[in-house]
Amino acid sequence: MDTPLPPARELALIDAELARLDARRLHLLARRDWLLRLLWQPGGVQPGPGAGAFGPAGAPFAPPASSGASTPSAPPESKPSAQNVLLVLGAVLLAVAALAFTLFSWGSLGIGGRSAVLGLVTAAALAAPAVLLRRGLRSTAEAVTAVALALTVLDAYALHAAGLPGSDGPAYAAWAAAVLAALWAGYGAALRGLRSAPLAAVGAAQLPLPLAAAAAGADLTGTGWALLATAALDAVAAVAVVRRAVRVPAWVGSGVLGGSALAAGLAGSLAEPGAAGPALLLAAGALLGVAVAWREPRAVAASVAGGLAAVSAVGALVPAGWADVWWAVAVRVAAGVALVAAVRVDALPAAVRRGPALAGAGVAALGALAGLPVVAWLLAARLAVPAEVWSGSAPRPEGPGAGLAVTLLLAAGAFVLLPRLRAGGPGPSGAGPRGGYGPAAAGPGADTATAPGAAQAPAGGPSRRSAVGLPGPAARAGAVVCAWAGLFVAAAGAGLPGAVGLGVELALALAAGAVALRAAEPAVAWAAGWCAGAGAFGVSLAALDGRAATLAVFGVLGAAGALGAAYGGARAAVRGVCAVAAVGYAAATVVALGALGGVAPAWTGVAVVALPSAVVAFGPALGTVRVPAEVSAAGAGVLGVVLATGDLPVLALVLALGGALCAAGALRADRRGLGPAAGVLGVAAVWVRLAASGVAVPEAYALPASAAALAVGLVRRRRDPEASSWAAYGPGLGVALLPSLAAVWGDPYWPRPLLLGLGALAVTLAGAHRRLRAPLLLGGVTLAGVAVHELAPYVVQVAGLLPRWVPPALAGVLLLAVGATYERRLREARRLREAFGRLR
Repeated sequence: MDTPLPPARELALIDAELARLDARRLHLLARRDWLLRLLWQPGGVQPGPGAGAFGPAGAPFAPPASSGASTPSAPPESKPSAQNVLLVLGAVLLAVAALAFTLFSWGSLGIGGRSAVLGLVTAAALAAPAVLLRRGLRSTAEAVTAVALALTVLDAYALHAAGLPGSDGPAYAAWAAAVLAALWAGYGAALRGLRSAPLAAVGAAQLPLPLAAAAAGADLTGTGWALLATAALDAVAAVAVVRRAVRVPAWVGSGVLGGSALAAGLAGSLAEPGAAGPALLLAAGALLGVAVAWREPRAVAASVAGGLAAVSAVGALVPAGWADVWWAVAVRVAAGVALVAAVRVDALPAAVRRGPALAGAGVAALGALAGLPVVAWLLAARLAVPAEVWSGSAPRPEGPGAGLAVTLLLAAGAFVLLPRLRAGGPGPSGAGPRGGYGPAAAGPGADTATAPGAAQAPAGGPSRRSAVGLPGPAARAGAVVCAWAGLFVAAAGAGLPGAVGLGVELALALAAGAVALRAAEPAVAWAAGWCAGAGAFGVSLAALDGRAATLAVFGVLGAAGALGAAYGGARAAVRGVCAVAAVGYAAATVVALGALGGVAPAWTGVAVVALPSAVVAFGPALGTVRVPAEVSAAGAGVLGVVLATGDLPVLALVLALGGALCAAGALRADRRGLGPAAGVLGVAAVWVRLAASGVAVPEAYALPASAAALAVGLVRRRRDPEASSWAAYGPGLGVALLPSLAAVWGDPYWPRPLLLGLGALAVTLAGAHRRLRAPLLLGGVTLAGVAVHELAPYVVQVAGLLPRWVPPALAGVLLLAVGATYERRLREARRLREAFGRLR
């Protein structure tokens, strides 16, 4: 006969199939017994074609008519309910009798008598479940079995107390646990309907080796070996035994004890760095995890634990005080990278490949998470350089050394390898669909949930799914971040000359920016963009230590930003960031040139304002980067204003230039919102110039500008009747009224208040007549301000003559009046708001 499998493997599969058939036979026999009892119950319903026992295929089960077992010939001798009552009553009476015997008669017996009584009771308790199972009383059998197993423990204790009183307690407990585990396992195999016996056997099997280690006085590593050996035995039992009552607790015990063993090895390696014992224990744990995953494809957790144990075993060999702490981290990350690279062998099963890959990736990720905050600290430490600009002696913090750079670069390598892992076809862990022993070939009653090798490869050939759960774009983004951070740390800590170090850091920032512009995946693009921003920030701060370095770095970064904004591909967000960087570095370069040439800061501000003019001139030609460029140009304009604040005439010039730029921008239909900004800047420029010239009569300058602005607004309203009165007349009226209103409060004479009041009244009436919001509001506010100015002295005099209790009383009366008519006042306010909203 030909066989596609090795004989030993095929024999194991045949044994597993026979065991499943036996389990199915027991299930059908129990179902048949239940149906017989159902037929003979009073008022029982005969099962029809649509009811009854169902087989695994979902079809009703009906015994053949010719079979003598399909139709009962006689009712059972006793009803099941009566049996349960009698058995429970008998158990209660026996328990009472045993209690009475223990309390009153036990002390009169000798050692032999006690042992004989306990042995007879144990034997009776062990024999009772067999009878109960034949009667179909499974629950009662399980309860009696639990009592019987507890009696065996008492037997072992009695033997130690009576026959071996001088023996070592832990050693005897270890031997007793081993013997009891074997006896319970045999008992459970003899009575296959019981679940408690195999479960108790597995639980007892966890104790012998740890108790023996405790009896021998083993250290932490020796205890770990005992735990690991027990975990290995549990794994063998879980893989080899089909019964669920054995497999589930065996897997649990293997996981718990295996994890405890690895924890003991890790603790030992931390207590004694470089010791071989903990390293060997961790290596053995790694082999056990991989072996379990090889045999049981669903045990991915075991494979992951094995990978972590392998990394810990390599790290345990690092001696104490070796190099610095980052070299120790680098060794562990290197072991993780080796795992990720080694599991790319297609002959290995998917579970064996997936677990170490995840473990290696996890270790690399932890190394990266530990190192990236240090990189951030290195960048933040450069904030001390601007305090001594161009001094040539700015403090440079020492880096953590080459260990951190190696750690980050190794982590980047792990992230590069990770997305390339692919799961191959079915590995040596079991036969595929053609083997004849998988779930497809099993009989209708096969228990595929508990069968070994249940996880099979699909029939369509090798799977091409990723062997790890980390998505490819996320892994590649992590690789970009770690690679840039590692190279940055290497350049910062290599002790390179100033110019060379700046050149390397600048090249790294530009390379990251190129990746951000050309990457096809958004995650990679954003990761590279953040790296480029961080690199530009760091090299810009470092370049402030020298004049030539500042100009060179700022100029190169500004040019790179302009190129990226112009030819950066289709990703608009990244191109917008490049545009912002181009304008920002151009402004910084202008400031640096002004400082290098000894130009006054105020006139440097005038030069900075030229940058927004260039942005406004290009306008629509900027395309998708127009908005970020205009925002950064506005920031440059603010910088120019700040630089010019020390010289009022120059500040007026800067404000006037800004107003002219805003007015030029407002000529385009999509930038009409710049009109008010142009008016505000123009007014501010006029007032700053007046203040610088010592002019005390602002109307001479404000009225001509107001007339011009009102003329422009009138033309606009004629061309566009739907235009807002604020956009048309607001700037002109504001220039005419508000400066004079401010001057009224410092004028002790009457002509200005009178003329301003008359003018404000005329504007208010014109706004009300034409239903225009801006003239009505500005004129009314100005008129109210003039009135308050004129009445203020008289109010003060009257307030001085009144008693002090009058103002609070008047305020109280006012509040009461408003509160009493609150709803009416609220309606009036709504009507006023609606009427005001209808104005233009």
